[in-house]
Amino acid sequence: MHARWRLSHARGFLELGLIDDAAAELAQLPLEEQDRPIALALRAAVLQEQERWPELALIARELVRQQPDESGWWIALAYATRRSESLREAEAILRQAEQRHPEDATIQFNLGCYACQRGDLHTARERVVRAISLDQAFRNAASTDPDLAPLRESGPLD
Repeated sequence: MHARWRLSHARGFLELGLIDDAAAELAQLPLEEQDRPIALALRAAVLQEQERWPELALIARELVRQQPDESGWWIALAYATRRSESLREAEAILRQAEQRHPEDATIQFNLGCYACQRGDLHTARERVVRAISLDQAFRNAASTDPDLAPLRESGPLD
């Protein structure tokens, strides 16, 4: 079967929540197709669903290398790194990402979450307020994200 069809099938299986089937399609890709960004992106989605954080970190790191201007790969790398290594290392990744993507609300929000978890509520508040100013959707996220519970307890975000 042609690689394009395998990728299409993998995407379809992912959309249907058939994670193992998506993984099986990706495993059958020809070797020369496996490192293409689309294949890596689909593999990253599978690994995230499977909560295979160390493997996701490897794939996300490669996607960051191939497409550093795509902020989502930095965010995926930080997410996987936080779960497989440490919050400190994930925060370092997002600080690098912030240099390339200073207006990315998700990066600002996640840096706020990390600061809150470190107990730096002042920085957390600044980051979260900045994220909300960039994207109002983060107002709702800030009211429910468990990482920000200490910040909510310290006062309103306005």
